[in-house]
Amino acid sequence: MTELITLDAYLEQLQSPHLGESFSSILDKPYIVVEASNDLTLDPGIIDPLLPNCPVIGLGDQTVDTIVDLYARDETTLHQILSTISKQPLACTLLVQLLRHNVRSSVADGLLAESLAYSALQHSTGFQTWLSQRGHLESKPDTHSPLVVDRFNNTLVLTLNRPHVHNAYNEALKDALCEALQIALIDPQISSLLMKGNGDSFCAGGDLTEFGTAQDAALAHLSRMARSAGALLSNSNCHTTAELHGACIGAGIEIPAFANHISAKTNTYFVLPEIAMGLVPGAGGTVSIPARIGRHRTAFMAITSQRIGVETALDWGLIDEIL
Repeated sequence: MTELITLDAYLEQLQSPHLGESFSSILDKPYIVVEASNDLTLDPGIIDPLLPNCPVIGLGDQTVDTIVDLYARDETTLHQILSTISKQPLACTLLVQLLRHNVRSSVADGLLAESLAYSALQHSTGFQTWLSQRGHLESKPDTHSPLVVDRFNNTLVLTLNRPHVHNAYNEALKDALCEALQIALIDPQISSLLMKGNGDSFCAGGDLTEFGTAQDAALAHLSRMARSAGALLSNSNCHTTAELHGACIGAGIEIPAFANHISAKTNTYFVLPEIAMGLVPGAGGTVSIPARIGRHRTAFMAITSQRIGVETALDWGLIDEIL
């Protein structure tokens, strides 16, 4: 049975000088479950506390956002969260640490922290185990340009064009997208930019055939920082819009979440699958998504890998309009 501590007991733990050593995945204490159902007014002195080196789950319906990382409203959801943490404790810990950091950081600082964490996890036991269990995947080569770039007067339209793999985000597509986004930065005549996708889905996330190919963590980090579609989109001087449909998985929501306005068709759904692989979102999702829905819902999406439909996405603020 999961050990549940009261909110009062947890607040005492936060004052301990041994907090960092008391709870950690490397000490076989990879999470804390806190009762969040009693009526408690937080002391102003702990509004911005130093949190433990593990995910803190609030069980109940009271909002104590500053001292927990995500919520489980019932035992079933809690079991799902704890199951993921037990399988990928390092990825879950780095995720919540990233989210705590990034909600207080600039976009550039957040992307830097995310890239470092993602690069480190690529060489972790959790990710390597997932790779070995996944087995070999055959790549499906593109027969056309992975991105279609059109311009109509002062509007730049970028269409992901790998429909045979649901517009999976590979290196070629990333390079083409970054080159196109640079146009919007250097051309002052462009007043609006639209992103959309061909085929059944906007983007089914990172191309799994390229996962695990990075041999040097430092080089992978520098490469990711050199070309970041999320950074370019967030720095754009024009009004940016994303029109989404079908699967929007991983990068398929992390990148468009940087846009000023997101519309989605009724068949659209959203998933953050990286934690189950032993990774964290690596296309800017720990920066762009918390800016829209907060760090607690972002942590919930990532750790549970739950599919989020358009109604919930609209209610949370992940999207702005249902088409």
